[in-house]
Amino acid sequence: MTSMSEKLFLPMLLLGSILFGAPIKPIPESMKTDHEKVVLGKQLFFDPILSKDGTVSCASCHDLQNGGDDGLKFSVGIAQHKGGINAPTVYNAVFNFRQFWNGRAKDLKEQVFSPIENPLEMGQSMESTVEALKKNTLYVQEFKTIYRDGITKNNVADAIAEFEKALITPDAPFDKYLKGNKNAISQQAKQGYRLFESKGCILCHNGINVGGNFYNKFGIFKDANSSNPGRYSITHREEDRFVFKVPSLRNVALTAPYMHDGRAKTLTDAVEIMTEHQLGRYMSPEEIENIVAFLKSLTGNIPKIVRVQP
Repeated sequence: MTSMSEKLFLPMLLLGSILFGAPIKPIPESMKTDHEKVVLGKQLFFDPILSKDGTVSCASCHDLQNGGDDGLKFSVGIAQHKGGINAPTVYNAVFNFRQFWNGRAKDLKEQVFSPIENPLEMGQSMESTVEALKKNTLYVQEFKTIYRDGITKNNVADAIAEFEKALITPDAPFDKYLKGNKNAISQQAKQGYRLFESKGCILCHNGINVGGNFYNKFGIFKDANSSNPGRYSITHREEDRFVFKVPSLRNVALTAPYMHDGRAKTLTDAVEIMTEHQLGRYMSPEEIENIVAFLKSLTGNIPKIVRVQP
């Protein structure tokens, strides 16, 4: 049985969206970046030297040819250790207001340290990473060319973050539609977008990244039975229990499975879960199918910098 606060949630959120919310906005065609740093960051992103046993790179969990994630429920790190949360896509992460599901990193640069030092992922301290890179004459030369102080942990993070900043996917069919090309998406996708608005999905998934711009509780209208406490693990405030960063829906057709715990195998499953737990309302199979068609129109172009792997 839903509480009065839960019953009031949707209309209040709708009012807030009308007054203050941003509609979905197209991704820009390009981002201003430092090319030399981007090239160096790309090398580091694909290099397993960043991991303790030399077997795992950033690209191991973020396949840039296939959606920017790894397609697994939980990623596999060094020594076949399995993580406990679904790897989000690295594409368009620059537009997120915080990084990671629980928002523990304020930006891309701060985000770099966590997977390298996580014992289940790369399992290597940043100090050891720096020492390993200093043994590579090519890296020593490249860092010295770009950074006055050469190889440091902050410069490693800076280069990788600059590369990730370039990982944007413009020109999705829906972006073309927003820019005036009314034939860029199908009639079914248009119907899906109208439902996405009218059913309340857009209240959380809006802006340039169609999400990624604030936190929300997972399980508003029905307990989502999550074993991960979300923001609570960072703040230890009871109101943050099961609160997560709202994920971006950009390229969502390429990033199954879904949710922080990978519980949804398909987009249809994901929409059904959202209608039940987040919106508290029924949607017919046809309505869900139309919303899925809209979501598929959010797939953009892979950036030129990663079309050919190093």
